[in-house]
Amino acid sequence: MKDIVSINPATDEELARFPQHTPGQIEALLTRAAAAQAAWARTPLAERLQVLRQVAQVLRERKQALGLTITLEMGKPLAEAVGEVEKCAWNFEHYAEAAPGYLQDQVIASNATDSRVVYDPVGLVLAVMPWNYPFWQVMRAVAPVLAGGNGLVLKHASNVPQCALALQQLMQDAGVPDGLFTTVLVDAAGVPALIADPRVAAVTFTGSTPAGRQIAGLAAQALKKQVLELGGSDPFIVLADADVAAAAAVAVKARFQNTGQSCIAAKRFIVQDAVADAFVHHFCEGVRALVVGDPQAAGTTQGSMAKRSLRDELHQQVLASVREGAQLLLGGQPVEGPGAFYQPAVLDHVQPQMTVAREETFGPAAAILRVPDVASAIRVANDTPFGLGAALWSQDLEQAQALVHQLQAGAVFINGMVASDPRLPFGGSKASGYGRELGALGLYEFMQIKTVWRGPSRA
Repeated sequence: MKDIVSINPATDEELARFPQHTPGQIEALLTRAAAAQAAWARTPLAERLQVLRQVAQVLRERKQALGLTITLEMGKPLAEAVGEVEKCAWNFEHYAEAAPGYLQDQVIASNATDSRVVYDPVGLVLAVMPWNYPFWQVMRAVAPVLAGGNGLVLKHASNVPQCALALQQLMQDAGVPDGLFTTVLVDAAGVPALIADPRVAAVTFTGSTPAGRQIAGLAAQALKKQVLELGGSDPFIVLADADVAAAAAVAVKARFQNTGQSCIAAKRFIVQDAVADAFVHHFCEGVRALVVGDPQAAGTTQGSMAKRSLRDELHQQVLASVREGAQLLLGGQPVEGPGAFYQPAVLDHVQPQMTVAREETFGPAAAILRVPDVASAIRVANDTPFGLGAALWSQDLEQAQALVHQLQAGAVFINGMVASDPRLPFGGSKASGYGRELGALGLYEFMQIKTVWRGPSRA
């Protein structure tokens, strides 16, 4: 088996390499994880939640060092990486406070003396996680899993092994029982055996839609529940009555945060003709102000992409769209020299059939599609296999609220940027996956929801 190698995408420097776990090592890890989870399920909720608070504390204490680990492995600007760690701490704090209410028995009137719904842990959850938010994607799953009495086995993306091991170390240092959070170092070929293992009860996966289909098939074959958060081509709709300058300012962050490498990044900017020129002007001003460079340097707003292969793929999508008739207004070129840097691209007059509108663009490239009216905006927004998030900008809040129900997306943000929040359920529709993370619904995904009926019955 090939080693798992950590490479700094901003310098092309090899940082570290790790041998993959052998079948014997994986067997031992899963045995220990199953035993730890069984004991954790018997631990009183108050004690479990105190451990969650300790995890949040350690995250905050180590946010600078942990943020640097993120930046070194996947190229995110350091300020964003530190912010990612802080958000993980917030998530743990949220579940530490909210879990007692979420897990409270739900009493339901029936012909029984007492009838209610109770929540029991399912066991070990396998998390197959991506590199783009190497802490947040993992920890947004871990907090509710642990709060509910479950354990988690992490198979992280192969290009962020140091993040995976740092997560395991901080969990141990925060007092999480040994084995309850377990990192398994394997590549993609090792995933089927993990899903099939009888000690694994369920699967959560964040990643591409093709990989999600494979994960779903394997889990279904084993009759195990899965939650899938997959690709996206989120629309950012600007109607004629919107505050155009405000929309454009938020649009820059919505597209280029995390160097554009986000499932819920705004990718298709669908703008009514009446305000399209003004939007493009403000938007391009914001993009010109972005600073591409060393992700560890203060002031950098665009780091490197996570891999050269990803940069090459994005560049080909941009070139194809220009050949198809899109107008490249800004950027759209790889930066010469070491690292996977790319100049932020803005393409105007994009048509729905063009490459950057049809495919998910996982990097710093924005597609602007001009439409004549509201009905066209909704039609174009829905004209995609994806359905993760959508942003809708309008000062007519009554109209906007009505349009929400026409948009095919797991989340709609009115006059704001689509983002995840520990208090709110998060997930997609169509080819963007199914199931929910975060909030109460995210906790319930990996709980055994049990009906309890007690007699004698009443007449």
